[in-house]
Amino acid sequence: MDVNECLDKRILRKIFPNSEKSKSSLRIAEAKLEEARRLFVSDFFSNSVLSVYTSMFHAVRSLLYRDGIQEKSHYATYVYIAEKYSSKVSKNLLNSFNFLREERHEILYGFEEKISQESAENALLDAEEFLMEIKKILENEK
Repeated sequence: MDVNECLDKRILRKIFPNSEKSKSSLRIAEAKLEEARRLFVSDFFSNSVLSVYTSMFHAVRSLLYRDGIQEKSHYATYVYIAEKYSSKVSKNLLNSFNFLREERHEILYGFEEKISQESAENALLDAEEFLMEIKKILENEK
C-alpha cells in the first residue's frame, strides 16, 4: 500500500496544515519518551515499549499535521513516513517504528508477549534517535 491508496481508503485524509496540532503531537512524543524511560528503569519493559511506540507515533503525527494530513490508521502513519521521509529518516528507524507498531498490537491484544530488558532498551534507544531525526526535519523545513 502507498500513500495514494491510504488516501483513497480514507485512512489518511488531507486537511489544512495545523502547526498547533503538530507542536502538540511533538510535545506528547517527548512526554511519552520520558515516560518510557521511567517505566524502563522501574523494570516495566512491556509498558516502556508501549510508551516508546506512542512517542514515535506522535512524532510522526507531528509531521502529518504539519503536512496537512490526518491519520485514521497506525499502519497509514508508517506508510506515510516511509514514503515521504525515507530520505530523511534512516531505514533502520523506519523499520523499528513499524516493528514496534506490531509489537504494540501484540502487547495489547496478544496472549503471551513478554518484552525483555534488552528489547525494551533497544526500542528506547531507537525512539530517542527517531525523535531527534523528526525534530531535525521539523526545524529544517519551517
